[in-house]
Amino acid sequence: MKIELNGEAREGITTVLDAIAAVTEARRGIAAAVNGEVVPRSEWDRALADGDAVEVLTATQGG
Repeated sequence: MKIELNGEAREGITTVLDAIAAVTEARRGIAAAVNGEVVPRSEWDRALADGDAVEVLTATQGG
């Protein structure tokens, strides 16, 4: 199965949580969207489908 993760083609990622783990080890300050729809943290175990576009964003602090 192929998905697009943050603009790059990836294989072997089957859930939103897998996608998040591929991008960051952080567990706070993260947002995920599949095909343009935000996925609540309670649904991060959601299965992905072939061709899904996943975006994972992490919050950063600055000053």
